[in-house]
Amino acid sequence: KMRRWLSTMTTVKATIEKKLMESFKPAHLEVINESYMHNVPKGSETHFKVVVVSDKFNEVKHIDRHRLVNKILSKELEGPVHALSVKAKTPAQWSKSQKVDPSPSCRGGSKHDPHFNK
Repeated sequence: KMRRWLSTMTTVKATIEKKLMESFKPAHLEVINESYMHNVPKGSETHFKVVVVSDKFNEVKHIDRHRLVNKILSKELEGPVHALSVKAKTPAQWSKSQKVDPSPSCRGGSKHDPHFNK
């Protein structure tokens, strides 16, 4: 029974990937768990970077692209996801530059969050 239960568990990363794939039909998608870079328990899924390239972003302002992604992931942002970095590009933008800047080092914000200090 335990094996069956484990096989049906879905990771936060997999849920994010599924929702973004279904919503944006991206030409390119990366969902990167950056939790290891932060002061959270080992194996956490709390900090993510998403790189999503979709023609659904054509003619959409930069801030509105982020709003679209945040809306799709609202349930995750209300729950397990503490931080989300979004790189949302059109296929034309992606073809010009596939550069994605590395995330900054953790500044220790979670150390003061009682949720992580139980």
